Amino acid sequence: MGAVGSYFSKYKRNRHSIFEGMAVTASHFVRKPYTVSIRTGCRSVQDTLPFRYRGILEVDLEICTGCLACERACPIDCIVIAVEKDPKTKSMILSQFDIDIAKCMYCGLCSEPCPTGSIHHTTEFEGADYSLESLIRRFVKEPVQAYKPKKGPETDPRVAPILNRGMRYINEFAQAGGEKPAEEEPEA
Repeated sequence: MGAVGSYFSKYKRNRHSIFEGMAVTASHFVRKPYTVSIRTGCRSVQDTLPFRYRGILEVDLEICTGCLACERACPIDCIVIAVEKDPKTKSMILSQFDIDIAKCMYCGLCSEPCPTGSIHHTTEFEGADYSLESLIRRFVKEPVQAYKPKKGPETDPRVAPILNRGMRYINEFAQAGGEKPAEEEPEA
């Protein structure tokens, strides 16, 4: 009689677990779906990325000073820059600025020391390709004169977008509940 009782207890337990699973399945029939149909219009993935998302690197050669700070800061040497000094005008000439996206680990260490913010991460993230050679981004097609900043960054219109980007970072950090800078108390 023990074997028959064990059989029925297992049968009862299995039947109970089946009904529990079916109840969960049935509850999904009455819920609103989480998926969004492509045909009804959904936002692009770039629109859903956070503001500080670190995607594929981009370089703005108009404000690149050729200081090599990003190349020195890169821990895996995926940035290669060649700078020459023009003997006539005594200015810096960028002859090569390559970033190997296949090597890049998107750490952001290259964009931090850049004095003008010419190297920055974009929201682009699709880097798949058939060959590794095509993942090397070559930003200098022909030699370009490096940017020489004026004394005050506020005077140059090319640097204004970088200053605005920095202010957006500061404002976002303050809105996210991060540490706010301590205000100085007036001396009595």
